[in-house]
Amino acid sequence: MKQVALGVLFTILSAAYAQPFVWRDAWSSDAAEVQAMMADGGASEMTLRVASLGGPRTFNRFISTESASANTVVGIEETLGAGLLTIDPVTDEWIPYAASSFEVSEDGTVIDVTLRDGLMWSDGTPITLDDYLLTYTIETDPELDGPHYDGWFIDDEPITVEANGERGLRFTFPTADRIAFTIVGTHIPTPSQIFADVYAEGGADAVEAILGTETDPSELIFSAPWVLSEYVPDERLIFVRNPHYGEWNVDESGNPLPYLSERREVIADQAAQLNLYLAGEIDIYAPANLDEVGAINVAALNGDIDATILENVSPSRSSSFYTFNWNLASDPFKESVFQDARFRKAMSHLTDREAIVELVNGGAAAPAYSNVYQVLDFWYNPDVTKYEFDPEAALALLAEMGFTETNEDGFLVDANGNELGFTLATNAGNANREQTIQIIADTMREFGVNVEPTTLDFNLLVDQLLSEGDDRPWESILISLSGGSRDWPFGTNSYTCTGNLHMYNRSNECMTPEETRIEELFFEGRSTLDNARAQEISYELQDTFASLQPMVYTVSPLVHFSWLDEVGGNYPDELINSINGSRLTVLTFKR
Repeated sequence: MKQVALGVLFTILSAAYAQPFVWRDAWSSDAAEVQAMMADGGASEMTLRVASLGGPRTFNRFISTESASANTVVGIEETLGAGLLTIDPVTDEWIPYAASSFEVSEDGTVIDVTLRDGLMWSDGTPITLDDYLLTYTIETDPELDGPHYDGWFIDDEPITVEANGERGLRFTFPTADRIAFTIVGTHIPTPSQIFADVYAEGGADAVEAILGTETDPSELIFSAPWVLSEYVPDERLIFVRNPHYGEWNVDESGNPLPYLSERREVIADQAAQLNLYLAGEIDIYAPANLDEVGAINVAALNGDIDATILENVSPSRSSSFYTFNWNLASDPFKESVFQDARFRKAMSHLTDREAIVELVNGGAAAPAYSNVYQVLDFWYNPDVTKYEFDPEAALALLAEMGFTETNEDGFLVDANGNELGFTLATNAGNANREQTIQIIADTMREFGVNVEPTTLDFNLLVDQLLSEGDDRPWESILISLSGGSRDWPFGTNSYTCTGNLHMYNRSNECMTPEETRIEELFFEGRSTLDNARAQEISYELQDTFASLQPMVYTVSPLVHFSWLDEVGGNYPDELINSINGSRLTVLTFKR
């Protein structure tokens, strides 16, 4: 992967782009084909058919954290809406998007942006400076229980956003910040016509209460390429072209974007999604493992589908792990066990990652031990402390904790007869995760730990994981985190003890010296612009995280891509990876 040249980020920069924003031909392998199609009159109706594992928990981005929403309603707005900057996938450089230009002070602490003329909401009203300021105001409200609050602070010092003239925004950082462009670039507007009066009259509580999934889609307003037109829970979502997006987004020939008129998303479990793809009933599918790659290859060879298959493209831009609940007051025995680092290290020693690699991923994965994605090769510490599969070492650690005897069922017990075990949950319908927790449970039971695997609806699983207080309703959960910046560090709400994704400890305070040190290293890394020093900090943070072992990482799979050949607009081959994905959906079309 290319690494963003940080020496460039914090010098004076200024760039101006003609209105509207132009999506480059170099970002699509089929630019000439689609522009010829459009010159001949185009295709007025082009529908892309995709699938997801679950529907959204909310249509409200201020409180949304789970990937089901991030892949659908909320995520389309957050990743494709009117963010101020975007990354050119060819150069890996930040360029103006909803901004027409930007300028950075010599010390890197002030970034000024000017809004592009002609920005429009899907209801036809202008996107204004006030809409961006409203986002900042709501996200920095300490009473709001949302995922964005922590990102606006560097070691408790706030990042500020204020108007700078009629169309300008000024971002002021308390210190130089290596992820400053990520913060500015991903800052999107909030439709004041929905939220302004609600927030003014009822504050954070009122904001949290609106835009649940029962909301009529006609009441939603978007800056993204598509707007939601229909949602049937557990069945489907239908998005249609935002009629005003093309007024400020065009291709190099001046054609308004997106090309697609409709995006239909069926909700189905992993096995059903594969079957739909093999039957040609969805257009794009990411094979979960090499067995699925093989099934798609067979279907293509048999002539059942005409498809492109790319296997073993790059390591995943995600981390898979299971974690334990440190806040379980209703069961003091288990709470004390889960809070003991020796126990968590022992569980890592009892996690047979090689078996998961082979049985779940068909060999297309690597054991994982770090909180940094392996695809971020500059930041990933290859020598991070590893608690590899070693039952003897695990049993020695458990013996230190007093688990030296077994009961009549063969499970370890302490001197008071308390049995060592826990429930390990993951989301139903994800075959890879279901198989993973079964492997973990079978192995641990063999060595005296009574693990009960179970599956839950994804939204219920996330609700439990994000619950707060001293008695949360779960024991152990296997899940993944994805996304984040191309640069390091990212994930403020995971590393800080008050963050809403500090999922193992939601007491809102650090309980261990390691947690405190992780916070310190995170913010030290953010304010360190020298790459070599920042890499050293990243390595130390990973080792500190490993010594605490709050999350037991499992494997880092290789990613695979596939799409039916009637779908065009994918990236050139050299740009396809787990960071970029396989395409920009704005430039996607149907032949």
